[in-house]
Amino acid sequence: MLKVLYFARLREAVGVAQEDISPPEAVVDMNGLMAWLAARGGAWQQEFAGSRPLRAAINQELVPNTATFKDGDEIAFFPPVTGG
Repeated sequence: MLKVLYFARLREAVGVAQEDISPPEAVVDMNGLMAWLAARGGAWQQEFAGSRPLRAAINQELVPNTATFKDGDEIAFFPPVTGG
């Protein structure tokens, strides 16, 4: 099971701040997880299908979309942030 956190516009779009999920065994990296989430349709598809920029972290460490995760990890998704 993974603990998944959604921040900023993602939380507003999908209507949850966090959830515990168990993706299929074939989903082993962030690209696969985002595709699986996008397959939920609606706001999930809009946010996770790749047309909007997203950043991801595993256990509070920023990772590329090719990063793999393991059972029990905490995954966070958030839009990129700029300073000014």
